[in-house]
Amino acid sequence: MTHYDAIIIGAGAAGLMCALRAGQRGRSVLLLDHANYPGAKILISGGGRCNFTNVNTTPANFHSQNPHFCKSALSRFTPADFIEMVQNAGIDYHEKTLGQLFCDGSAQAILDMLLSECAAANVTVQCATKVTEITKEDHFTLHSTGSTYTTHSLVIATGGLSIPKLGATNFAYETAKKFDLRIVPPRPGLVPLTFAEPLASMMRDLAGVSTECIASHQKTKFREAMLFTHRGLSGPAILQISSVWQSGEIALNLAPDHNTTDFLLTAKKQKPKQELRTILSEILPQRLSQMFAQELDAQSTKIADLPDVTLKTLAQKLATWRLTPDGTEGFAKAEVTCGGIDTRDLSSRTMQANAVPGLFFIGEAVDVTGWLGGYNFQWAWASGWCAGEEI
Repeated sequence: MTHYDAIIIGAGAAGLMCALRAGQRGRSVLLLDHANYPGAKILISGGGRCNFTNVNTTPANFHSQNPHFCKSALSRFTPADFIEMVQNAGIDYHEKTLGQLFCDGSAQAILDMLLSECAAANVTVQCATKVTEITKEDHFTLHSTGSTYTTHSLVIATGGLSIPKLGATNFAYETAKKFDLRIVPPRPGLVPLTFAEPLASMMRDLAGVSTECIASHQKTKFREAMLFTHRGLSGPAILQISSVWQSGEIALNLAPDHNTTDFLLTAKKQKPKQELRTILSEILPQRLSQMFAQELDAQSTKIADLPDVTLKTLAQKLATWRLTPDGTEGFAKAEVTCGGIDTRDLSSRTMQANAVPGLFFIGEAVDVTGWLGGYNFQWAWASGWCAGEEI
């Protein structure tokens, strides 16, 4: 039986940050993971270049039943703090759109940096280790195949259910239930949406078409690209809105830079002999223009031959195309998990369970979900750092 000051289960982004920070404070730290190597999600993120933070991070970029919970952690460990780590490690990076930061090279550089910091802080990193039982008396006892460990500080950093092929499990939720913590039901986030027939057939015909749009659901809206797929809709705008959608309609503004009514009525006056699909292709991809013209049985109809009322109806549809998804592509394609450990049961400053001293939950396991674009990594760094300051 081996004792450590702190044991962290889950060697992903949050777990690594927590471990290195606790180690830097002189704590003896064991970092366990059931996978054969650490940081699997780090390595595939950002197309292999790791979208490691977003310079525009604010609490408003996160979804949670308690939108205030993330404020403390995000203020105590900021994007600038992580950027400083990256710069000190000599990692070259660049900013893409909307404040997203990516490595110039491979995501491996970020993982190597974190592992190097853990090694410098004397953290013991042990992979291919499955924890089979956790008990608590005056300390926590962890049982794994062939080994037993004890600690007074236990951190659960095993993430959510997204991307099961990388080893995602419900370990965090089962541990929370064991200690009577509440769970906000987990569901896929940042995930493509699917549709029933006949919409599904139409979307298959448009698969591969991408266009700028404003996607909205209730009071939430995002302006980015959307993509038609063989199963429905994807692309950044759709992934973003999927994290707030659970049922009902979404609305798509397919021409966010235009007053569509003015555009069509002006085109009717100025270009009366042009076909509707030709006019529409000025603001929409060609295949999408053909689809809307076909819906009106106006594939070859000159715009002058269409009544104003028909054009106004079409304009309204282009500005507010209402669609009802029948679901999502599930955890297999979800980038994150929405829901998780109920923040009412955790300290927003330390991530410690209010009713179970010494037990902490960090990262994706908690009911805090960031927007697409580096925000979830920033939550992992911040929540991990805060717990690492406490354990």
